[in-house]
Amino acid sequence: MRNLLEQELVGRKQKTANQIRKRKEEHIQICLEQEVKARNATTGFEDAHLVHRALPQISRKEIDLSTTFFSHVFSAPIIVEAMTGGTTMASKVNAAMAEAVEELGLGMGVGSQRVAIEDPTLEETFSVARKKAPKVFLIANLGAPQLTEGYGVKEAQKAVDMIKADALAIHLNPLQEAVQPEGQTDYRGVLQKIGEMANGLNVPLIVKETGSGIAAEEAKYLEAVGVAGIDVAGVGGTSWAAVEYHRAKRKGDHLGQMLGESLWDWGIPTAISLVEVAQSVNVPVIASGGVRSGEDVAKALALGADMTGIAWPALAPALQGSGEVEKLLSLLIEHLTSVMFLVGADSIAKLKAAPIVLSGKTAEWLRARGFRLEEYARRKI
Repeated sequence: MRNLLEQELVGRKQKTANQIRKRKEEHIQICLEQEVKARNATTGFEDAHLVHRALPQISRKEIDLSTTFFSHVFSAPIIVEAMTGGTTMASKVNAAMAEAVEELGLGMGVGSQRVAIEDPTLEETFSVARKKAPKVFLIANLGAPQLTEGYGVKEAQKAVDMIKADALAIHLNPLQEAVQPEGQTDYRGVLQKIGEMANGLNVPLIVKETGSGIAAEEAKYLEAVGVAGIDVAGVGGTSWAAVEYHRAKRKGDHLGQMLGESLWDWGIPTAISLVEVAQSVNVPVIASGGVRSGEDVAKALALGADMTGIAWPALAPALQGSGEVEKLLSLLIEHLTSVMFLVGADSIAKLKAAPIVLSGKTAEWLRARGFRLEEYARRKI
């Protein structure tokens, strides 16, 4: 009887892993082939204005982009964010991104590792990242919904060990789960489980959104339970409601299409979420969600981010090889260097202290929510 039960359990896990693998393949294809960017919502970075210095009084050649994050030195404050894993295509993506970040001295996250925990034969699609990038800061990944299904410190440690990670990210994706036909929308007890992981792991725990942002209230809750870092991942980049809209359209699921369409731009713009979180907690903050240029990176750092993250822009280049990813990231770094020169900041610390003016809808939101804006504009490097 015990053997039969064990076989049934293995069979269920295999079926679940197969379903997740198929879904991951669909996600990659949709992100490559369809329009998945926020439609009318923007990051808010267009409302953030760094003050130009006509007399920068520094040498561009001597600008130092290096920074330290969780005791790890990065050549620039950039992380290639979690995207995928669990499929042959995903393995190629993770390998290419890892080679590029290793060459440039940046950081990287992998996609949700649930599929490899359910089916260990898929571990290689994630562990390839560490093989290709033995020195970089690597972030493991699990989803918040799995915590309510029984995942705990044991499974979290498996994810960390699988890729010899320097940190673990728990991703929050209530919007995607609400739209997805197979969505897991039970978030009861998630905060408590996050706290257990934060205090039970041997690496820092980062909590990240997946494109809808994090408000000050949630940031405070997360800090209180021991989370070591927060990745705001706000609105303005890839919309997971849009991705699920396209999945629903392929399947003829009219209800799913309607939900995806109506919630396409749901969430908090990245710049707004960043200010809310940075002014509310005392843990490192990663700004991601629609970061597309060196100027976006500079603005994020001036608004309080410690690191920045990009995802979708690196997907297509990764399928062409690590060289294309490296070109993309090198351009981002060069752009950031030029912006730093133009604001007279020859280090990341000085960039974080550079004056920046907030206007428009971003300023309106933040003032209505009681956040301090004038201090950004009146800084002096």
